Amino acid sequence: MFEHFQQVERFFQSRKKYGMKPGLDRIHKLLELLDNPQEKIQAIHVAGTNGKGSTVQYIKNALISNGVHVGIFTSPSLNGLRGHIFNDKGMIPETEFTYIISEIHPFIQQLDSESNHPTEFEIITAAAFLYFKKYADFALIEAGMGGREDTTNCFNPILSIITNVDQDHIAFLGESLKSIAYHKAGIIKENTPAVIGEMSDEAMSVISVEASLKNAPLYQLGKAFDYSIIHNVSDFQAFNWVSGNDKFKVLIQTNGKYQVKNASLAIMALKVLESNGFTLDLDKSLNGLYQTQIPGRFETIQTNPVVVLDGAHNPAGVRAFTDTMTSVYKNREKHLIFAAFKDKDLTYMLNHLSNYFSSITLTTFEHPRAASVEELQEVIIHPDVRVNHDWKEAIKEIPDQNDKVCYFVTGSLHFIANVRNILK
Repeated sequence: MFEHFQQVERFFQSRKKYGMKPGLDRIHKLLELLDNPQEKIQAIHVAGTNGKGSTVQYIKNALISNGVHVGIFTSPSLNGLRGHIFNDKGMIPETEFTYIISEIHPFIQQLDSESNHPTEFEIITAAAFLYFKKYADFALIEAGMGGREDTTNCFNPILSIITNVDQDHIAFLGESLKSIAYHKAGIIKENTPAVIGEMSDEAMSVISVEASLKNAPLYQLGKAFDYSIIHNVSDFQAFNWVSGNDKFKVLIQTNGKYQVKNASLAIMALKVLESNGFTLDLDKSLNGLYQTQIPGRFETIQTNPVVVLDGAHNPAGVRAFTDTMTSVYKNREKHLIFAAFKDKDLTYMLNHLSNYFSSITLTTFEHPRAASVEELQEVIIHPDVRVNHDWKEAIKEIPDQNDKVCYFVTGSLHFIANVRNILK
């Protein structure tokens, strides 16, 4: 059907008109037509307001260090259509992606004829399962939004992970932590263990009820396992990980206390896999954790001047971002370039960020959900607000040589993906 990747790109452009539709009916029908590839792989499902992508990366590298062929499904993508699907060698090749979409296309047409149009994200999810069935021993599936009604909630994992629960996507998931936790808890499956990050009592009460109904064992950070930070410097962090009588030292190269939490969740996940019959070498797993670099999460992309990209896109995300920034760059002049989706809590995010920067440049990017510069201007209060309607020009205004100041780019993972592609 499709001979070139460019044809596939045009096809996906044509699917954008079907938008984003929560619910599992379409993905189940599409997967059934494809002979249910999701039933032919072992996988972990990861949900949470923040930290999903980082936790997936830690587990991925630990498994690869143990010789496991790993498939990764992630969202949003930092590298176009193919940036959702990886194996241990990297992003899915254009030729393979083209072949798989050609394989799916007749079934998409069948559902279209029944006025049950699969969305762009549903098609990519189905493509990921087909790819992993062929090329992976094991898969890590990151939820897109929420969990219970998210497209990725279409398979039975051998382990579920919920990194945290905070306010985000309130138009779809509700405004209360209980409502958001209810959606996240939907990835917990019958008799299947779940690793849980730090939670408010309100969120944990919902997750506990779900786990009890499903007879799912829970391993919660702070109870079943914990960490204590030993060193926290700009180029590495060291911490002790402990669970019962099990205690050992862990080194990671990523910044921020939140990455220690994510790495701790990853280690607990590996321990659960071991208890389910996986043979893993601890030293190899710890080496994999240490080797982990996470694109778009407090990622230093230039050094003179320092330019850091961070995908902080909700209130909890910006708090974690500023905590890390102030610990790593305590006495440096700081400037921010910001663009975000208009359905985020822009008032909170910008009010919080305004306390930390000498100047804030507001910009926008091409996406139907992107906030305009004018919308951002309406909610920001800061003595030095700059505007640039062209984000590429805003990035070009960063000086070539200046080791006295730091520039930070945040607000949306989609936005920093654009910036990353230019600066890389």
